[in-house]
Amino acid sequence: MRRLLERWRYHILIFFGVLGPGFITAMVDNDSGGIWTYSAAGAKYGYLPLWTLLPITVALIVVQEMCSRMGAVTGKGLADLIREEFGLRMTFLVMALLVLLNLTNVVAEFAGVAGSLELFHLSRYVTVPLAALGVWFLVVKGNYVSVEKVFLFASLIYITYIISGILVKPDWKEAAINSVRPIVMLDSGYIYMLIGMVGTTIAPWMQFYLQSAVVEKGITVKEYAASRLEVIVGCVMTDVIAFFIIVACAGAIWSVAPKDLNNNPAEAALALKPFGQYAFLLFSGGLLNASIFAASILPLSTAYSVCEGLGFEAGVNRRLSEAPVFYVLYTSLIVIGAGIVLLPGFQLVKMILLSQVLNGVLLPFILIFMIVLINKRDLMGEWVNPRWFNFVSWATVVIMTGLALALVGISIRG
Repeated sequence: MRRLLERWRYHILIFFGVLGPGFITAMVDNDSGGIWTYSAAGAKYGYLPLWTLLPITVALIVVQEMCSRMGAVTGKGLADLIREEFGLRMTFLVMALLVLLNLTNVVAEFAGVAGSLELFHLSRYVTVPLAALGVWFLVVKGNYVSVEKVFLFASLIYITYIISGILVKPDWKEAAINSVRPIVMLDSGYIYMLIGMVGTTIAPWMQFYLQSAVVEKGITVKEYAASRLEVIVGCVMTDVIAFFIIVACAGAIWSVAPKDLNNNPAEAALALKPFGQYAFLLFSGGLLNASIFAASILPLSTAYSVCEGLGFEAGVNRRLSEAPVFYVLYTSLIVIGAGIVLLPGFQLVKMILLSQVLNGVLLPFILIFMIVLINKRDLMGEWVNPRWFNFVSWATVVIMTGLALALVGISIRG
C-alpha cells in the first residue's frame, strides 16, 4: 500500500511539474474568437452544433498530443523541424502565411477586449492601448516561469462560462440529444460556422506554440506520459467550456428568437442580463480574460514560430539583446493588432469570424506537415504515430478540406 501511494505521489508530482504547455495551449482555444464563434453558433442554431464537439475533441487531443510528442522526442519546435525537413523556401512560405493569419487573430483578441469593456461604457481608445501595454510588459519583462504562472491562473477563470451556462437553465435534455446526434445542413452559413468552430478549436498557431513551449520547458521523453495526460486534460476542459458557451446562448438567445450576433462580440453577454446580473458579469468577465490571455499568447506563438523557422534566437528567457528579432516581431504584432481595432468604422465581428474561418482553411496544410514529420522513423524512432492517430489526423485533413470546398461551391451557386 505504501509503495502504491509513493508511486501515485511520484506521478502527481511529475504531472504538476510538466503542467503548463498542453493545458495553456488547449485553454487559450477559447479566446475571443472562439467565444464569439460558439456564442454565434448557439444564438443562431441553438443546440444543433453541439454534436461537433465530440469529434472536434478527439481530433484536438490527437493533434495536440502529436505536437507534444514531437517536442519531447526531438527537442525542437515545429517550425524548426519544417525547415530542416522541407527546406528554407517552404518554411518561409508557411511562416508568411502564419504571420498574416495570426495578425487577424491578434486583431480579434483586441476586438474582444474592446467589446467586453464597452459593455461597461469604457472607450476602446483607452482600454485597448492599456491592454496592449499590459501584455507586452508581461512577456518582455518576465521569464518563462513567471509568464506560465500568469497563464495558468488565467486558464482557471474560464470556469465562469460553466457557471453562466448553469444560471441560464437551458434545456438539458435537448442539449444531451444534440450532443450525440450529428446533423449537417447544406447551408453556407452553417458550413461557415462549422469551419469556424474547428478553426477556433484546432487553430494552426496552437501547434507551433505547444511544441515550442514543450521544448522551452525542457520536457523530454522521460516526462512524456505526464505531458500527454496534461494535453488530454486541457483538450477535454476546453471543449467542456465550449459546450457551456453554446448551451448558454442557445438557452438565452435561440430559445427566445434565433439571431445572428452581428454587432459586437459581447452581444451574447448582454443577452444573459435577463437571467441575472451574475450571468452577465461572468460571461463578459470571461470574454475579457480570454481576450487578454490570447492577446499575450498569439504574438508569442508567432514570434516563436518565425524565429525557429528562420533560424533566429527566440524565447522569453532571453534578453532583448539576445533575441532582437523575437521581441521586435512580438511587439509589432501587438502594436499593429491593437492599432487596427482603433481604426474608425472597424467591424469587430466580421474580423473575428473571418480569423476563425481562415484558421480552419489553413489547418489541413499544417496538419500534412505534422503527419509527415511524426511518421519519419529517422526523426522519431519508436515514437512514430500509431495507425489510429494517422487515421484521425488524415480524416481531419480530408473533412476540413471538404468543408472549405463545399463552402466555396455553395457560395458560388449563390
